[in-house]
Parts: sequence; C-alpha cells; structure tokens
Amino acid sequence: MIERREKNRRNALKLTAVLAIIAAICLGFQTVKGSAPAGGAGMNLSAAILIDAKSGEVLYQHNADRPLPPASMSKMMTELVVLDHIYSGELHWNDEVQASAYAEAIPGSRMGLANGDKVLVRELFEAMTVYSANDAAVALAEKIGGTEEDFVAKMNERARRIGLSKTAVFGNASGLSKEDIANIPGAASERDTLLSARDTAKLAGHLIGKYPEVLEVSSRSSVKVSTSKRTLAATNWMLADQPFAYPGSDGLKTGYTPNAGYCFTGTVKRGEQRLISVVMGASSKEARFSETAKLYQLGFSRQGSRIAQSINPMNIHFDVI
Repeated sequence: MIERREKNRRNALKLTAVLAIIAAICLGFQTVKGSAPAGGAGMNLSAAILIDAKSGEVLYQHNADRPLPPASMSKMMTELVVLDHIYSGELHWNDEVQASAYAEAIPGSRMGLANGDKVLVRELFEAMTVYSANDAAVALAEKIGGTEEDFVAKMNERARRIGLSKTAVFGNASGLSKEDIANIPGAASERDTLLSARDTAKLAGHLIGKYPEVLEVSSRSSVKVSTSKRTLAATNWMLADQPFAYPGSDGLKTGYTPNAGYCFTGTVKRGEQRLISVVMGASSKEARFSETAKLYQLGFSRQGSRIAQSINPMNIHFDVI
C-alpha cells in the first residue's frame, strides 16, 4: 500500500532508486551510436524513444522532439501533481472527494462516477493510474485546483520546473482532445495537450524517480470501484498475465484518442537495468505493445554498452523530499 511506503520513504527516502534515476536525467540524455534506424525493424510509429533510466543513454529515437498529442499519457503529470500534494500534506489518501457534473459527463475511459458520488483520493488515483479513468482525473483535478483550469496551471508550472521543453503544454487533466470536452461546463478546453516523446520520457523518469511507489499501483492488473462494485482491468497489456506480458514490466501509462493514435509509456526492469520507452501514434491497441517489446529487446541487447556521445544536457532541477 502507498501509505506504508510513505512511512518507509520518509525514513529512508529510497535514495538508491530515486537518486540513480534523477542523477541520470539531470546529467542529460545521451545517444547511443549504431541504434536501429528510425522507423526501422518494421516499426510504424509517429514518434518513439527508449532510454536507459540509470545511465541516461538514449538507445533509440524517432521523431523524438516532435510535439504530438499524448492522449492519456499526460495523466502522468496529473499523477505527479497529486503526489506532490500528498507528500506536502495538502492532500491525504483518505480525503473524500465529491464528484462534479463535469466528472460525470466526461467521455472516454471512466470508473463510472455520478454527480455527487463521494470517493476517496486513493481510489481515484488508482482508477486513473491503472484504468486511465478520465472521471477520476477530473475529480482529483477539481479537488486540488478548485477548477480544472487552475489545476492545468499547476501542471504547466510543474512542467517548467522539471525542465520539459518549451513546446510541452498541458491543456486538461485527462489528455482528451479539447473538442471532446468543449461543450461540458467546467472543462478546461481552451487548448490541446502536446508533448514530444522525449518530454514524455522525461516526465516518466521524474515521476518514478521521485515517487517510485507509483510503480506499486501501475503494476496492478486491476482495481475495484467502491461506488459500483466494478473491477477495472489494467489498460497496460504488458503486465504479468496480460496478452503482451513482458518480464519485469511494471508500468506506466497508456493513451488513445483519434488524434493521438495508440500511445504507451512503458517501463521495465531486468536485473539492475531499467528502461523507459515511449511510443506515439501506433496503428492499434496491440501495436503499441508489440512495438514497445521491440524497443525493450533493443535496450536489453545493449546492456553494458558504453558507446555514447553526449548531446544537449537537460539541466533539470528536482525537489527531492
């Protein structure tokens, strides 16, 4: 449970896991020579990137700096802002949240909230992280920000603090296209979310580097909804016992909209090596996982490689707690 890890984390800070990832990303991504050609090996994606989380090496990249709609992968920033508020004491896992009419009306993946439903922060976070529930993301955003628009301001401010590029912009808490929510009162529908594959990987690295306990949630195969007694299956099909199970896979976030195509930010650990991958614009739900498996195979085949040259440092500042 996250609350047990909170106590352990405050005592020991999980320095090895946290600082290894943070140090690598603070030093900047590096690129490995001789990686597979962009779009090669049968890959059919709008953009992709694969990094070694410990060394910071970029093992593969294709259109990695092109701003694209990330769909629900943007919920990783919603998760980050929620966890910031948990660990600052401004929010608690057992706090009760009352769902709004906007949460009830939002389309797409949903845990089934109705206007007036009261649900704990913990349950909303789990439904958002495991099932990608849009209504859970909205409920958390409104709980923290008062309005989704004010929460989005926190998302964009956080993006600047962790050093995402100037092209990275968050438009709402769920990752839906603005036209999907434009007619819903209370929705932040002024602009679309845009992230490059590199920015998405950087966000993922910061999230699991600062809050490694999020992997305890993202690795779950399902979560239960107290209000409806439903069981929501994980959208990540690379977890154990899933159709595209990959040994060591424990996260992180799927995404889909018609504009974005099928997307996936994955992470996998084998021995001491952890990889973070991002695929954007895959042609199908299945393809985003099969393409990720190709990236994982490439990454693990390069274990121990030191053939690297430095590129632009990221100069990210992390507030380690």
